[in-house]
Amino acid sequence: MWTVVYMAQSKDIATRLQELLKNEGILVKLRPISKNPENNDNYYEVLVPEAEVEEAHSVIIEKGF
Repeated sequence: MWTVVYMAQSKDIATRLQELLKNEGILVKLRPISKNPENNDNYYEVLVPEAEVEEAHSVIIEKGF
C-alpha cells in the first residue's frame, strides 16, 4: 500500500523530493491534488510504499524538507 509522506506545494518541489528519495533507493510516486496536473502551482502528494515510510521520513527531515 502506498502512503503519503509529504505534501509538496509545487511540481518543482515534488520532483526534487522524488529524485532525492529515489537516490536513496526508495520507491516514490507523485499524485497531483488538483484536476489540472499541467499547472505547476498545484499541490502534490509524495507517496512511498508503507514499508519505507520511516526511512523516507528520515531522509526528508535530514535534507531539510
